[in-house]
Amino acid sequence: MCGTARSGTCGERHSVLGIRGASAELARRLVAQALVVEDRRERWRRVGDRICRQVPASPGVYILQDERRCPLYVGKTVNLRRRLRTHFTDRRWCALKPELARVCRAEWEEVGSELEALMREATLIHELQPVVNVQMGRPRLETRAIPRSLIRDSILILPSLQRDSAVLVGARTDGGSMMQRTRRRDGDLAVHAGLLWRFFQATVGEGSESGRQPFAPLVFSWLAGRGAQTTRLDPHDARSETELCVRLDTLLQDTHLFSDRLILQSK
Repeated sequence: MCGTARSGTCGERHSVLGIRGASAELARRLVAQALVVEDRRERWRRVGDRICRQVPASPGVYILQDERRCPLYVGKTVNLRRRLRTHFTDRRWCALKPELARVCRAEWEEVGSELEALMREATLIHELQPVVNVQMGRPRLETRAIPRSLIRDSILILPSLQRDSAVLVGARTDGGSMMQRTRRRDGDLAVHAGLLWRFFQATVGEGSESGRQPFAPLVFSWLAGRGAQTTRLDPHDARSETELCVRLDTLLQDTHLFSDRLILQSK
């Protein structure tokens, strides 16, 4: 029998790495695994440093990918560089999901506003089905605390990444939404006004079934909080497609468009 005071193999089995009954072979395997983990951690840090050096400090959405460019995680932020840095801190490594340890690269898309980032994130999660994101299904109005006064057909006018343009977001009470970028001083506004007109003239339910997105609950939630001062208009105040275009053009030409909430009076 082996006593605790004896040296040699039995003594090694008793005390290796503080694990009772551990053998020297087990110790070697554990040390090897620890070195592999540390190597992965160092590689993960280098990936994070490289990504954060390249990414801009602007609002946007990002996709973390593995070496095969498979999407692992989609996120949004008002500052891409600051947000991505938080993914690669020592504290984050301690609680890191195994899938995110495989991150090798990132793609990102700059946007002009927080709401655009929110809607692009929802679109990408729906399209890419990244493994780390929790798949919640389409957003629903009844699960959100939104004042009823805000749940109405609306067109929001948001800043664009291109200074000569603006982003038009249409949100319907049935959940349908659409987003378009238009130049503030060009003829393509008539085209976009026409698309918005037909979007809001469609019968209930057609907004999302005709290629639109079901993200209006995200829009209304944002209006109830950080987007409260966003300029918007009621599409039903216009009696025709042409009048809607005129009303949009009036707002787009105002120099205070993105510094104040503008209210266009109905005629």
